[in-house]
Amino acid sequence: MKKLVVLLVLAVTFLTSCGDKKKEEVKQEVGTEVEAATENVATATDNIELGKKLFTEKTCVACHNPDMKVIGPSIKDINKIYTEKGADIVAFLKEQSPAIVDTDPAQVAIMKTNLDGFVKNMTDTELAAIAAYMKSVN
Repeated sequence: MKKLVVLLVLAVTFLTSCGDKKKEEVKQEVGTEVEAATENVATATDNIELGKKLFTEKTCVACHNPDMKVIGPSIKDINKIYTEKGADIVAFLKEQSPAIVDTDPAQVAIMKTNLDGFVKNMTDTELAAIAAYMKSVN
């Protein structure tokens, strides 16, 4: 009987100690996931801020307002159409896809001139930042 009690106590102790290790592993794993998520949010925020800065510096704001058409369509209208059509703003900025928001030939010619002048020498990272900023405009 004593042997059975001793074995039972050892088994409970063993299982309890293993459970503590597992809990610690889970805590570490969750902590790592939280850190990664926090880092991703910070990176996304930095990317949007860079995009907003470039959108202003590259004079996109001269033609595109967040809420209303100025010379070109509003950012919200651009977002809506690109989302509906599953299109890629970066591909358009790199002149790898046609205009889908304002297809008037005169407007397309103006856009092409602006893209050639202001966007042509931008890196993929900068273009992605501009797209991230535009998508952030609600």
